[in-house]
Amino acid sequence: MGIGSTLSSISRVAILQSCICLLLIPIDGITAIRFRGYERDRQALLTIKSQITNDPLGVTSSWNNSVDMCQWQGVTCGRRHPRVTKLDLSRQQLGGTLSPHVGNLSFLRLINLQDNNFYGVIPSEIGRLSRLESLILPNSSFGGTIPANLTHCSNLIQFNASRNNLVGNIPTELGNLLKLQILYISYNNLTGQLPASLGNISTLQVISLWDNKLQGKFPDTLGLLKGLVTLELSLNNFSGLIPFSFYNISSLEGLNLGGNHLSGSLPVTFGSNLPKLKTFVLAANNLSGTLPESLPNASKLEIFDVSVNHFSGKISINFKNTKNLSWFNIEINNLGSNGGDGDLDFIKTLTNCSRLRTFSICENQFGGFLPNSITNLSTTLIVLYLGRNQITGSIPSRIAIKTNIMPRHE
Repeated sequence: MGIGSTLSSISRVAILQSCICLLLIPIDGITAIRFRGYERDRQALLTIKSQITNDPLGVTSSWNNSVDMCQWQGVTCGRRHPRVTKLDLSRQQLGGTLSPHVGNLSFLRLINLQDNNFYGVIPSEIGRLSRLESLILPNSSFGGTIPANLTHCSNLIQFNASRNNLVGNIPTELGNLLKLQILYISYNNLTGQLPASLGNISTLQVISLWDNKLQGKFPDTLGLLKGLVTLELSLNNFSGLIPFSFYNISSLEGLNLGGNHLSGSLPVTFGSNLPKLKTFVLAANNLSGTLPESLPNASKLEIFDVSVNHFSGKISINFKNTKNLSWFNIEINNLGSNGGDGDLDFIKTLTNCSRLRTFSICENQFGGFLPNSITNLSTTLIVLYLGRNQITGSIPSRIAIKTNIMPRHE
């Protein structure tokens, strides 16, 4: 073999060795990075465990050095890397506080702590979790305020913190969560006004803020949410008029604004732009005016409740198209014509509502004879309240034959 040939062979070997070294260095680096990430998550979980003072079901008993972290109960890791992507400790009767180290689990997509007893606050460090999609914390005894820096969780789709002890305002910054679809913060002690910034979140489908202490007027911007399916703002201290834009959200299936201090009347076009509406509740407010004849245009209506208001006048509505109606409650208003005939003619149009279970018109100004058509109401009817009106005559005997009915005619 010649000198040139020998040198050529040596060069090829050297090049091959260099390539191998170049390949080995990144692999070792990636391995080290993955190990550091794994260890960081493991230490964060152990710190979380250290602040759980009550674990009657032993859910964290597997969280120790003898078990791989990705096999710990309630912990899910990614398929391609050993990083924690889900932390699901729901319904485990856990007690204690949630460690701020939860913010070190940087690959988390889901946190579910539902039905526990975390008596501390929601750690603001959760705002570091840019990959987080679901934050599920209902009925977990959390107190304090809603962290404003949740807005940094830019991929958040669902935020549920209902049935806790949260106080303070709803942060205006939540309006920057442009992927948010579901917002449940019902049954807390939140105060202040509803942020107009929520109208920026075009992806919102559910807003549920039942039973808080929110006040002020409804922001018109909520009418911009063209994909909104459920709007529940009942049992608060809202006042003023219902924005007309609410009646143009054609995607709405549930609108519940009962138990506030709302005033004004229903638009004459009500129902015309609400083809999917199933639940409409405005009970216990200060609304007035007549019930619009256009109401049956919301033909999928199942629950209609405008009780305890100041609505008045004769009901000239044909309900024949609302065949799915199961709950009809207009009690404690001023409806009717103070004893005039024909006040109850609308009952005949309700005979097409084969699913009707509750029918209450008590404490109004209805008069005249009770029509025989009331006997043709749904066979599923179990509640019939007619009392405290000026209705004459007697309840038809066929009513008594109906199974399980609870008539009231005082």
